[in-house]
Amino acid sequence: MTLPQTPLSIITIGRGSKRVVCLHGFSQTKESWLTLIDLLSPGLPDTEFVLVDLPGHGGSGATIADLPQTAELLVSVGGKATYIGYSLGARVVLHAALSRPDAVESCVFISGTPGIESEVERAQRRASDAVLADRIEAIGVEAFIDEWLAQPLFASLTPEQARREERCSNTSHGLAASLRTAGTGTQQPLWNQLAKCLIPTLLIVGERDDKFRSIAARMNQMLPNSRLAIIPAAGHSAHLEQSASVAQTVTQFLLGT
Repeated sequence: MTLPQTPLSIITIGRGSKRVVCLHGFSQTKESWLTLIDLLSPGLPDTEFVLVDLPGHGGSGATIADLPQTAELLVSVGGKATYIGYSLGARVVLHAALSRPDAVESCVFISGTPGIESEVERAQRRASDAVLADRIEAIGVEAFIDEWLAQPLFASLTPEQARREERCSNTSHGLAASLRTAGTGTQQPLWNQLAKCLIPTLLIVGERDDKFRSIAARMNQMLPNSRLAIIPAAGHSAHLEQSASVAQTVTQFLLGT
């Protein structure tokens, strides 16, 4: 595997003997974690938090990488740590957990998926993502972000939680490249590998997110060392909608309580 030469952009918050690495979802940046980190820090005082910009996003906007490559880049900047990923970030963390269990001490998946099992449906998703990537480049980031946030998936986000301005700091080229190289349709399904993942895992999903609640329940049955947390009054972006509840759940998991 040949890795891109451009490293992933990170910011580090706090210092300690433990490390937690956080990966955002599509169209976000590393700054999307700041509210949750503020809530996690008091309960995890001996912890260094590393916030990462995924390829095509934020300070990593010029980096183009598929999911396996991104997982390797992630471990190269994150080292031995707990990894938390949301949506696209969760898919990257799952790749890292399976390929680099030496580095991933534990992991938290928020609204993640091991992929689309049907080859036909994967091809359809790749085609629809290619159309979406073309549209981003045609209409520009701001118009695209408005369309993206108008989806039912994000309907429960307040303007403050949606962080539109942060999302608009991305580039149309970077977001389009992310869809083309790391979209869900590009991902080889990992369902049949879950049974060998022995890493302690927390699955978080919003109670209103029917699709991903079903996915999380199935993952919980297949992962040998996992627990499932359903966050009340939350949709797809549970960590943004109910940050305090998610912070408490993650803190308890990391403290083993």
